[in-house]
Amino acid sequence: MLDNLARALRTAPERPAVLRNTRGGAARVQIRRGELADLADAYAAALHRRGLGPGDTLGVAVRPGPRALAVLLAAHHLGLRIAVLDPSAGPDVLRARLSLARPALILADAAAQAVTGWARPLARRAHLALPPLAELGPVATLGRRWPGSAPGLRAAPAPPPRAADPGPDADAVIVFTSGTTADPRAVVHSRAGLAAGLRTVAALVRPQDGSTVLGGTFFVLVPALAAGAGVALPARSPAALARQLHHLAPAETYLTPPLLRAALAAGAGFTGRVWTGSAPAGAELLRRVKRAGATEAWSVYALTELFPAAAVEEAEKAAFTGAGDLVGHPLPGVRTRLAEDGELLLTGPGVRHRYLGEQPDPWVRTGDRATLTADGRIALAGRCKDMVLRRAENIYPGLYEPALHLPGVELAVLVGVPDAEGDERLVALVQPRPGADHRRLRAALEEPLARMGSARPDAVLFADVPLAGRSRKPDRAAASRLCAGEPAR
Repeated sequence: MLDNLARALRTAPERPAVLRNTRGGAARVQIRRGELADLADAYAAALHRRGLGPGDTLGVAVRPGPRALAVLLAAHHLGLRIAVLDPSAGPDVLRARLSLARPALILADAAAQAVTGWARPLARRAHLALPPLAELGPVATLGRRWPGSAPGLRAAPAPPPRAADPGPDADAVIVFTSGTTADPRAVVHSRAGLAAGLRTVAALVRPQDGSTVLGGTFFVLVPALAAGAGVALPARSPAALARQLHHLAPAETYLTPPLLRAALAAGAGFTGRVWTGSAPAGAELLRRVKRAGATEAWSVYALTELFPAAAVEEAEKAAFTGAGDLVGHPLPGVRTRLAEDGELLLTGPGVRHRYLGEQPDPWVRTGDRATLTADGRIALAGRCKDMVLRRAENIYPGLYEPALHLPGVELAVLVGVPDAEGDERLVALVQPRPGADHRRLRAALEEPLARMGSARPDAVLFADVPLAGRSRKPDRAAASRLCAGEPAR
């Protein structure tokens, strides 16, 4: 699909590729399709002049947007392997990841390098931190330079000849997911696996030529642009995002659940189809999105190791009466099986090739407990490590949390809180929607709580659910600490 995109950008060079938000919410052209193709060629020429070739690793710490996409196209053209570097991981973790990936060159935008001098306050506000540049190895700045930034990546006059095809099993991208500073965990996708994942997204979403798509991830940008759609990156503030949705009226919108909640709280309206993932999205959230104007609202189950794996629309999710959180049918080519302890294992054409430094393994251990319905749909029963042990009974929060997401509930989790005797208390941490009547909400919760039987929580606490990570998933450890420090109301 990257080859298709490179060709498609040249077929209609004057049409918009990426739209830029204005203060009032209207969109202006940030870069046209031909300009994006030219930028990718310029980066490929510059990297070739730096001596990078097939098999080399290129570290990239660049915010999503046209430059990041052009770098990916350039790397594909040269047969390079990209290591995605997250500046918010902190200096120690980043050092460990770099020592494992060993990039020949790191491309970073100025914000990712702004850890010293006058730009330090700005970098802190953006949650960015890098070790001193001297510790990173060769670094080049992509885009505008700030004081103290590394030299810019110098463009070359003409694109280099295309590298020989390294083959479908060649490494395409490394994405770090977890692990400690002593043992970083890195997912490696091959060129064939990456292409399969992009094809799956294209077949699921079917972006249309000439339409507008709102979303900022690589798996949004490539299929949309290859189909001839224009892409707008989501605005950062909820109010600006609401204005953007109003002016653009996108045919397809991709937002994480926290961004959806923030946009709804800001009074956003939706058009076309809305897609969400990266964190739990209950039927009630999807229903609110449709009430706000969306024709369809989809939850996508995806992992860094396999993107995407399954999908379900609000109507099907709301009609599900079984235990757990329905995430839908596996997408074409994705296969499932359950381990003895109930953990969900997945494989398929788009599965990661291996973890860096380890042998290939076609099956991904998701870390999610699950059940499979008679027709093959996946229902999640919670994270394996999230189990709560109370009075010698194993309680899996994911089985019961969907029932807590009533109208008026923004987010809800079940967490274990250690007690003085070494057992755990089970607490429901419920975040009400703004303006919700707490007394009525507590009364409404009595019915789903009563249906939990022996898994009924010992207490219910109304408070904001802590979030963590770039995808803003519920932070269960922080939620447990919060529940331990505050009495139930």
